[in-house]
Amino acid sequence: MKKAMKLFLCMLCILMLPGLLFSAGQREREAESVTFFHYFSGTLAGGIEELVTEFNRDNPEYALSHTPLDHEAFKTSIRVMLSGGNPPDLFSYWAGAQVQFLVDADRLEPIDAVFDEYNLDDLFSDAVLQGTEYNGQKYFLPLTQHFVAFFYNKEVFANAGVVPPTTWDEFLDVCEALKNHGVNPIALGSRERWPAQFWLDYPLLRTAGPEYRAKLMAGDASYTDPEVVKAFEIWKHLVDRGYFAPNANAYDWAEAAAMVGTGDSAMTLMGTWFMQLDDQIGWESGADYDFFPFPVIDPSVPNVAVGPIDGVVLARDSRMKDAAQKVLGELAAVGPQTTFNRGSGALAPNKLVSDDVYNVLQLKVKDYLEGVPNWAFNYDLATPPPVADVGLDAFSRFMDNPAHLMQILRDTEEGKIRGLQVTDM
Repeated sequence: MKKAMKLFLCMLCILMLPGLLFSAGQREREAESVTFFHYFSGTLAGGIEELVTEFNRDNPEYALSHTPLDHEAFKTSIRVMLSGGNPPDLFSYWAGAQVQFLVDADRLEPIDAVFDEYNLDDLFSDAVLQGTEYNGQKYFLPLTQHFVAFFYNKEVFANAGVVPPTTWDEFLDVCEALKNHGVNPIALGSRERWPAQFWLDYPLLRTAGPEYRAKLMAGDASYTDPEVVKAFEIWKHLVDRGYFAPNANAYDWAEAAAMVGTGDSAMTLMGTWFMQLDDQIGWESGADYDFFPFPVIDPSVPNVAVGPIDGVVLARDSRMKDAAQKVLGELAAVGPQTTFNRGSGALAPNKLVSDDVYNVLQLKVKDYLEGVPNWAFNYDLATPPPVADVGLDAFSRFMDNPAHLMQILRDTEEGKIRGLQVTDM
């Protein structure tokens, strides 16, 4: 009798197996494929692999396929795909003028419905939300919030007998002491242009203030204005004093960071993605290195923090809009935002992400930003892209020939005027 029962059950399983396999295959086929192109690659990869793996595991009704592109190549290739009408469904982008440019060119799909369905306005801080809305509609789903500050080698500072400065005079004293100690005070790797932009951002914000800078970014002020000249002269003083490691345009940002790691240079002005290099450099955040905010130059000027907010946008020509919007809603959740930002060095835009996922420096950054009243996107994210390219070129030229400052600024102003006339991608 038992043998007969076992035989019956075996036969039943065999008969059911095709149906089970068909059902599983049908579910697999019904998974909606969504394409996602992004610039989280190389030294800026963060936790993207973990994010996509965990997303697909936890959301089997979707098949999110991601394609990483070189950070610099991405800027051109995504516009080519958008112009050709064959973009990915989703792609990473930077909040601010970069998204605004694509919205004005009618290349992006609004995602107000995603914000409504998932109550996203309640999840993000005011600083983050300012980068989600353009022309009165939502277009941008934030993934990371980075902050730009000075990252410094603690042992080098200690050996030179200096401590992190809070004022500009103190900063100059620190640079002089480090130089006298035989160390390059500042490493800058501006080969890809964008790392130099922070050296205009902060001196301008610390002297002319956020309102004037916003006018300059919008094209309503001139690069030959006294305010801009003063900011560049602050930068130029550091170059003339020999405080920068030589040949900045020969290195990228990660190579400059490695100079800080080896102790050849003492510090670098960079974003919190700096922390992604811990394993590569072989040191520990908070123990071997730390950060300090850009020092105060004029105490009467309001404090401003600078940094990018990375996120995801939906292409107007997406072939899977409904599924892509569902993916966006899920990417805003605590799980994906925790996974991605644990490895990125950034803060998660979702306010519900636990502090337990952050390292000691991320917690220090979070604490600092909570006391800063103003947030500004860095230069190339606050300026229309055709103008930003002109400015980024100017920063590289300046590092090569600081004595040509005024001619560089006049050329930049002329380039800005031409750039503001560009409306086509």
